[in-house]
Amino acid sequence: MTHLEREIATQPDDWAAVVQRLPEVAHLLPKPGERVATIGCGTSWFMGQAYAVLRESLGQGVTDAFAASEHHLARGYDRVVVITRSGTTTEVIEVVEELRGAGTPHVALVATAGTAVAEAAESVILLSEVDEQSVVQTRFATTVLALLRASLGESIEQAIADAREVLAEADDTAYAGLVDVEQVSFLGRGWTVGLANEAGLKLRESVQFWAEAYPAMEYRHGPISIAAPGRATWAIGEVPEGLAEQVRATGAHFEHRDIDPMAELVRLHRFCVLRAAAAGLDPDEPRNLTRSIILDDAS
Repeated sequence: MTHLEREIATQPDDWAAVVQRLPEVAHLLPKPGERVATIGCGTSWFMGQAYAVLRESLGQGVTDAFAASEHHLARGYDRVVVITRSGTTTEVIEVVEELRGAGTPHVALVATAGTAVAEAAESVILLSEVDEQSVVQTRFATTVLALLRASLGESIEQAIADAREVLAEADDTAYAGLVDVEQVSFLGRGWTVGLANEAGLKLRESVQFWAEAYPAMEYRHGPISIAAPGRATWAIGEVPEGLAEQVRATGAHFEHRDIDPMAELVRLHRFCVLRAAAAGLDPDEPRNLTRSIILDDAS
């Protein structure tokens, strides 16, 4: 069994455990009415996207999500949420240094103690129990999102129950119509656009697979032109009226389940393992990637 498989399998229990920690860390997280930004790279950025849209949709305040290298923190924020599994990513370290210099309140959610971000950030929520050996992030990212969702007053009990069912399902029923597709386009709406972005990234990382992601309502404005037999469109969360029928009319497979979107992301994680095995690839060691991107001066 790969590290990725083992780490995928713990997610429902990880989410249940992190929610129990909310009373001890809630004072570090954004409060209703605060103007908030999130910072991250790759998967951590996409979790920030999901949280930002969800927080605004619940009326808790303006929330922006930035890639660490492309932020606009000069606009002014009451609090910044920094998400980084490794705590050693160069661009994130630079942002934390800027935040310290400006005196901007911030909290870092980190998996590894003693790292540059964990040591430098004003406040830290350490999630070492969901650190990972695989280069490919799964449980750290979803556990961060579970904590952030719970901090907004959302129950994640259904997400936990749905994820347990997803993990128990046999491959032949879980992925009927998907096993042999050559391409997948992921779609999301609202806070699940971030999850669609993350789903596409997971397939590209672990399987070197052609996967794209779009807001669901944007899909008909061009991307649907690649839909065809042997390809799939996979919606996470709400599906716009009529879209499933339009995709099927192209001959492409349309995939969607009415379950919590975080549980649907777990189903995608299992799909990555399945496709990696079929391709003879090690999903723990993606091509050209390392656990943390550390840039030297030349970079």
